[in-house]
Amino acid sequence: MPQRSVSLRTAFVVSLLAVALAGCATPVDPYSATPARELLTRTDDIGDCMRKLRTFDAFVDAAALRDAEAARVAGFPFLRVDRFTAEWVPATGDKVAIDQARFDRMVALDGSARYFEEANAGITPDERIALAECRERIVKSMRPLAESAVAVACVPDGYDETLRVVGLYPITKVPFSWGLASWQRGVRDLYATPFPEVPVAGRRVRYTPEAGAGTGEPAGLLGSAPLPKVPAVSSARAWQLLQQHAPVLIVDTVDANDQVGTLRWQGSGPLPRVGVDVGEPVAYARVARTVINNTPSLQLVYTFWFPAHRATNPLDIAAGRLDAIVWRVTLDAAGRPLVYDSIHACGCYHLFFPTERVRERPGPLEHEAALDETMFSPQVVRSPGIDERIIIYVAAHDHGIQRVAVDLPKAPPGISYRLLDENALRALRLPPSAGGGTRSVYDPDGLVPGSERPERFVYWPMGIPSSGQMRQWGHHATALIGRRHFDDPRLFDRYFTLAPGAD
Repeated sequence: MPQRSVSLRTAFVVSLLAVALAGCATPVDPYSATPARELLTRTDDIGDCMRKLRTFDAFVDAAALRDAEAARVAGFPFLRVDRFTAEWVPATGDKVAIDQARFDRMVALDGSARYFEEANAGITPDERIALAECRERIVKSMRPLAESAVAVACVPDGYDETLRVVGLYPITKVPFSWGLASWQRGVRDLYATPFPEVPVAGRRVRYTPEAGAGTGEPAGLLGSAPLPKVPAVSSARAWQLLQQHAPVLIVDTVDANDQVGTLRWQGSGPLPRVGVDVGEPVAYARVARTVINNTPSLQLVYTFWFPAHRATNPLDIAAGRLDAIVWRVTLDAAGRPLVYDSIHACGCYHLFFPTERVRERPGPLEHEAALDETMFSPQVVRSPGIDERIIIYVAAHDHGIQRVAVDLPKAPPGISYRLLDENALRALRLPPSAGGGTRSVYDPDGLVPGSERPERFVYWPMGIPSSGQMRQWGHHATALIGRRHFDDPRLFDRYFTLAPGAD
């Protein structure tokens, strides 16, 4: 009879192979690769500008002010890239024009990140102007290398393969798969329970979005750098859609930890920590893109923050300071919902809520192994009408989503919440006691300090650094077993196809 078990030696070899075949890894110093390395040796204006840019970047790194939302590009430290820009390539079109457009998008992503880095560094307006002029000069001179820049641009994987090697992932993923299956059974049982019978720990508090749209360009839009075959959306239209599709939140509330609020720096000393002001409920909003049927689709993303996930027993290793629900709406060409999905801001508990406008692709999926965590959908949701909203019912303590429904056209009022640009968190104002100015709530690894969870000491063999800790956009690995990222532009194409008649 053939041997079916996995030996320790085999597991170690397989893990080493995974490290070798893992995705790209941006070097710690993007100035160390070409063409940046050669530009630094030049004695002309371009060389001077590169050295000025490197000096500022060295200061940003030393002060731990690096913005991690988009990845830096090896050899092109004046560019950054997100997963959509790195992976979306139209099937048809002029390759030179496509490369130039992707290059421009990476210029814009770097410009956005540098805006917040410069604000947090507290440099003078004159210094900002000088850096911007230098960067523009470099970008202009490097534009002929757009094809090379696009070729090397990639976003590092959200999984640490070294952790998987040390944790003997091919073996340890088996018991973790049992735990995952147990959690999914519990969720299915909850959703199979008639909603009136779902226990309430405190009292249900209703949050409804305020009327009126936001101002400025919402996070993720980058309307100044459109990509080929991607329909343009104005800032005004983006905010209109964000307001139109903002959900109603009904939260089982036991104490202040179950109240929605605004992130603020708190504390009287020189080292404040971020907390939640429940006196001002908000949803942090951004837009994103995905691909369905090889066609780009707009996504609306809302994040609701709570002061904490309060432990209900001594073994609740997922409890800790700060908690957040991320709710995403994927739209069709007419601005109607196709799929809803949600995670907590740690990347955990990824749930899909498809509407009647999509069909699930049949499995098994070729890119997923037998034990890999695949699409998990506990409920199908009717696509709401123009005068209706989605309701999300949220549990007390762990803030899990208990049910999703369509609100009544004449629904009762609730506590109003504002839509706020998520970019505000990349340069959040510090209190006077901390010296004033601004600082990002995220560290250079894209994690929120102070939101660490004890579970990181348990789940590390699955390769997710600091599992359970709140994360910045672009850093949400959502599968314990296998490999999946919340911002993967092919995620929805992997799982769904459009229903007949859907746009």
